[in-house]
Amino acid sequence: MLHEILANMPGRLIHPDLMVGTETGDDAAVYRLNDNQAIVATTDFFMPIVDDPVDFGRIAATNALSDIYAMGAQPIMALAIVGMPIGKLSTQVIHDILVGGESVCAAAGIPIAGGHSIDSPEPIYGLVALGVVHPDKVKRNIGAQDGDVLILGKGLGIGIMSAALKKGELSQEGYRQMLESTTQLNTPGSVLAHMHGVHALTDVTGFALLGHLLEICRGSQMGAELEFDELPILPAALDLAKKGYAPGASGRNWASYGHEVDLPEGMAEWQKNLLCDPQTSGGLMVACAPEVVDDVLDLFRQQGFGYAREIGRMVAGDARVKVI
Repeated sequence: MLHEILANMPGRLIHPDLMVGTETGDDAAVYRLNDNQAIVATTDFFMPIVDDPVDFGRIAATNALSDIYAMGAQPIMALAIVGMPIGKLSTQVIHDILVGGESVCAAAGIPIAGGHSIDSPEPIYGLVALGVVHPDKVKRNIGAQDGDVLILGKGLGIGIMSAALKKGELSQEGYRQMLESTTQLNTPGSVLAHMHGVHALTDVTGFALLGHLLEICRGSQMGAELEFDELPILPAALDLAKKGYAPGASGRNWASYGHEVDLPEGMAEWQKNLLCDPQTSGGLMVACAPEVVDDVLDLFRQQGFGYAREIGRMVAGDARVKVI
């Protein structure tokens, strides 16, 4: 739907210092300030996916900052986006949501320097996030090369766990796994920007693993092979997936890009649902040269990303994903 909406937009102003715009569906916009600095800008916000207001604020803020890290940048500042149903939520609940977001930004070492609030029918919270990066160090979802190894930094299954939570059937341990993953800042991104052999970088969010990998394939004009048995999956999500839990967005994701994916014969529906599961504050996906795989994995593990692992490789050919 988004592609259809944007297809007939009038021509945009082409600016020589706009390094990254909307062309490849990248994670954030990048504007060159000078030879040594570029500013990275993004925004993200959504309605609650958990009931606890502090947790909601933490998840939303972590999710918004992820796009800065996914460009290889270091965040410097944020602005809050706040839409709350005045008269339906108490001032304490709204306060707690903001406290949650503030705590994440404090952990990232940046201020929330302002923002905008409105009275809205449903709660909405998120951030405008700004970061800086050297123009030569910007990482994009294009540029992957034949033979590059694909590495994923976080476990999959957030959408499946959210679906179970909405039905009151997510265990306390499952909620802990979900919260731990969605509030972990993707800080390795700003270090990966300086690593030789890292060719493409993105984060896995609403379009799911397959959707964001296809963006790398299209932008790099290459194919990819994905090893299902190597995918990191959050333990609670794996059990729920096998029981048939899946959010509606999984089906919509598959309907939008399934024709670009080759699945093995006999793949179970729950396996396909995991591949199409929309992630909130998901992990970084890296396409890197084989000789730096150990360095990339070491970086993730040093920063506490225990689920990071190799999940596949880039291959010459059409922009498709083959699951093996």
